[in-house]
Formats: sequence, C-alpha cells, structure tokens
Amino acid sequence: MRECSHPYAGRYAALATKHGKERQIARPLRVAFDLLLYVPPDLDTDVLGTFSGEIARHGSPVDVVLQKAHMGMQVSGLPLGLANEGSFGPHPMFPFLVADTELLVFIDDERGIQVQEMVVSEHVLAAQTTARVLADLNTFLPRVLFPSHALLVRPNALYQHDLIFKGITTLDVLTEKITRAASASPDGLALVETDLRAHMNPTRRRVIRQVAVRLARRLAHLCPACHTPGWGRVDTLLGLPCEWCGEATDLVREEILGCAACPYRQCVPRSDGLLHASAAACPACNP
Repeated sequence: MRECSHPYAGRYAALATKHGKERQIARPLRVAFDLLLYVPPDLDTDVLGTFSGEIARHGSPVDVVLQKAHMGMQVSGLPLGLANEGSFGPHPMFPFLVADTELLVFIDDERGIQVQEMVVSEHVLAAQTTARVLADLNTFLPRVLFPSHALLVRPNALYQHDLIFKGITTLDVLTEKITRAASASPDGLALVETDLRAHMNPTRRRVIRQVAVRLARRLAHLCPACHTPGWGRVDTLLGLPCEWCGEATDLVREEILGCAACPYRQCVPRSDGLLHASAAACPACNP
C-alpha cells in the first residue's frame, strides 16, 4: 500500500546499473511509498567487476554494492542511492546446488543510514558445458532455456579477453563463436555458459525483483521510536524448543527487529509462526 506521508514519497534515488535493473526494482519502491528512481546514463558499473572475469571483483559483495551505490549518488548528485550485486556459488543450506545471492542496498546520506536486503535462490539458470560443434549442445540448450537465456562462449583452456563472446541469443552466432573459441583453445573445446548479467538472464531478474520487494517493504516501515525508514529484522535468537522433549534447538526462536538509525530494538516471535522445532532438528532426540 502506498504511504503518501512517507519521508521518501516523491523523492528520487539514484540506481547504479548498466543492465536495466530498474525494470525489476522501480515498481516495488514506487508502489510501496512512491520513491522514484533515476538511472545515471553511461555509468559503467563493470569497473567494479564482471561475471566473465575480465575485471576482478575486489572485496566482498557488500563492499562492492556500497561502492556501486555511491558511484550513482556521486554522478547524479542525489543523497539517496541504490545498487544491486549478485554472486553465484554453493547454496548455504544445500551445497550441491548452485545458488544466486542477490543483495540490494539503499543509502540515505541525509540520515546517515544504510538498509539492505538479500535473497538466496537456487531457481536461477547458471550452467556450463564444453563443445566442439553446435551439435554437442543438443541437450544443454533446452536445459538452459536458450535463447530466452543468453549464452557466453570462450575458449575452454585459454583465457583471452577478446575471445569472450557475451549475449548470444541466436544459433547462427552461437555456431560461429563456438568455432572461433574452440579453434583458439589448446584442447579444441569451447566453454559455453549461461550469461549471468541481469538483462540476459530472466530467472535472475525474478530474484532481483524478489529482493526489491523485500527492501521496499522494509523501507516502508518506520522505526516506532524515531520514525526512520528501514525498520526490520537485524538479528535472531536461537533456541526454538523441540516438539518432543522441549529442549532448545539451534533453530531461531525469536526475531530481533531494529532501526537503521537509533538503538531501539524489539523481540518478536518468528514471522512464520513456528512454535516448535521438529524432533529431527533436536540434538537430544536426534543426536
């Protein structure tokens, strides 16, 4: 629900992106409290790192996303800014799955606050294989939903910047780039990967929208004490009791809500309403 009296209603925030992420991020913020986005033109966020490795990412995803947001704020002159950073790796709960971790940060230099939300999802197409010719991809292409999800091709056993081909969405171009990459590679193979940039990967775009919705909901809530936007979960308390024996487990018992500006905190029950842990998670019942 739009909150017309919200401190950010009708304000502009700079979104640092070169891959069209405003299409996923703008609407949740506008609907929640009428925050508007400005995307600085010709802002090259790739200088902070690329998925394909031409430019290494230095620092943690949090470090990079903060730098990115400040880039947009600096060139636009706006005191409010946002940026998103995605990273791919083993799922924190299921290490055998590849997960996309999307971080979205909001900075308010007027209030001196930073508010962030994160979504971890295994429902993003991120895969790779090798090929000598197009026919080697007969099972791979349907699995990665080509051409709706673009591909990246490079030599399998050689890293060379001018032989990294991105944004491939047609069979003709894919055939040509496989031939070029395979002929340049010492092992005669091309490495074919999903292009993980947001504007080339629809499943990743869905996760960016999910984290935008979370951030919008958080910013829509004002601190009960000082009325600063960004009230939400800042920590958790463990010890959810076992459903059989009542002993404390390592699962979350309560959530700690807090303000981005002042020290006010509240302890509340789990947001999902769970009151007891399964005996399978109890160290006493299932040692």
